Amino acid sequence: MAKKNKKSAAAAEAKQKEEVVEESEEEEEIEEEEEVELLQVDVGDIIKVKQILDETVAGTIVSEEISAHGEAVEIKEEYSHDNFKLFLMALACAFAAVAQFGLAADFPKNRFWLGVCCACYFCLSGILQLIMTFVDKDCILQTKPLADAEAIKLVKKSGNKEMDKYGIRVRTQFPRFSEFYTVILEFQGKDPPSEFVKQTWSVGQFFDVDGFFDEEGLMEEVEKLYQRFEAGKFDTDGDKGGKKSSKKNN
Repeated sequence: MAKKNKKSAAAAEAKQKEEVVEESEEEEEIEEEEEVELLQVDVGDIIKVKQILDETVAGTIVSEEISAHGEAVEIKEEYSHDNFKLFLMALACAFAAVAQFGLAADFPKNRFWLGVCCACYFCLSGILQLIMTFVDKDCILQTKPLADAEAIKLVKKSGNKEMDKYGIRVRTQFPRFSEFYTVILEFQGKDPPSEFVKQTWSVGQFFDVDGFFDEEGLMEEVEKLYQRFEAGKFDTDGDKGGKKSSKKNN
């Protein structure tokens, strides 16, 4: 009888130790999940700050769970415009390479073709610069119209009736010497004026005094903005875009 009691006590003690080990492992996993590596930048470098903000906005728009309907509505990036610009850039570089490495050695014998290559390079570079200045402007991302029938049905039910016809044009504005960052979502390819949603934040909401970036905070704000667009709750030209107070992170 005593042996049985000893065995049961030992089994209970072993079980208790296993439970303690499991609890400690779960606590360690929770702590690892809570530890988020924050990106630190020089907040005085306006170009770098805008780059980080733009990358976060673009990444959030094409993320799988940005929609109020979850993964049922998938926003896909439109690459054709960027591919065209890359083609022009590659073609310009090809003319420059031919002029530099293929024709320059025999100058002035090949000066005519050297001049042609140089002219083509400058023309293509000029066209690319014109596209970026007058077509792209402040656009950082273009998306495709919705193609999935179930996604179209869900979005139309939410209030937006045209996301199956037009993609989304994502624009951002961060004026020089200003603390306010603005994101605008509008229809891509629709004749102006297009319906839009707009929101402005102080960058102090996403960067603390040491330059650490609150990426999740910005992602949550962009998700709210997109879901307003998805629901068809558009702004008007007279709206200020719901500018928030310049709350600073400590």
